Amino acid sequence: MRARLLMVLASLLVLVACSSNEEQGPQYTTEKDFYEAAQRQLKARQWELAIENLQGLEENFPFGTYAEQAQLELIYAYYRNFEHEASSAAADRFIRLHPQHRNVDYAYYMKGLSSFTEGNGMFERFLPTDLTRRDPGAARESFAHFSQLLARFPNSTYAPDARKRMIYLRNLLARYEIHVANYYFKRGAYVAAVNRGRYVVENFQQTPAVPDALAVMVQGYHLLGMDDLGTNPLTTLSHNYPEHPALNSDGTFDYQYSSNSGESSWVSTVTFGLFDKKEPPGFDSREIYNPEWKNKQNYQELNQEEQEPEEEGKPWYNWLTFGLID
Repeated sequence: MRARLLMVLASLLVLVACSSNEEQGPQYTTEKDFYEAAQRQLKARQWELAIENLQGLEENFPFGTYAEQAQLELIYAYYRNFEHEASSAAADRFIRLHPQHRNVDYAYYMKGLSSFTEGNGMFERFLPTDLTRRDPGAARESFAHFSQLLARFPNSTYAPDARKRMIYLRNLLARYEIHVANYYFKRGAYVAAVNRGRYVVENFQQTPAVPDALAVMVQGYHLLGMDDLGTNPLTTLSHNYPEHPALNSDGTFDYQYSSNSGESSWVSTVTFGLFDKKEPPGFDSREIYNPEWKNKQNYQELNQEEQEPEEEGKPWYNWLTFGLID
């Protein structure tokens, strides 16, 4: 009788243990188990589970065969799980621990990519959003990271994609300066507006914002009563961008294009600018010189994160780099 009771108790203990294990998920005991589980989860886009197993692999086998590779794939898993700060931190850690690693250029690349997409949530990915009006901090940071990658590894397989993203970021940063200049015009801060225009001309040459930057300078100098200083930018604008909306048909500048700059209606005065019916149009010629901004085509192409591999066996980094790296 006692033996039968002991058998029943033992069976119950086994069932409880099995149930507990099922709730906790499979328990991995070897480095290979952790790594293979993480690979399955990466392939299945189960990012959180992949992160857990890659972290578990590193914690339990910090000097194992798969440790360095797990650290690289953890950067990627964080990124795909929209944990961009964690991805950047993991990349920094890898660079610090393995500065001479053969794939350290990937860590530099992912730092730039994490900053590139930082703050772009679900709404920004699918709804029309003018990212040039956003705080440019992340864009500047991303540009700096990609620049570092190209300076250290100019022949990296990630270099072509980094250069493409840097062009986009440079255009974005230049356009942000024009938005600020338009704001300064509205507030009557003409010197500050001119300085923004000059900054774009001097630092963002060959970007679609240059025509507007020249127009900003011409208009700003005119409002300051310094038309002689606006002669050179006006000549450059009329010769190189004759279709700019601020130019008349004969190439002269239409100073009335933003004639309401600095003028406020009584409604604006009473409401502290909240209801200003006389806002100047500002300078924005993107429809002429950079038309793709309207549908964010360029940005969406740069953020196609979920590219399906054409054939089984393609590495995960092929999806991330749109087939540039196979």
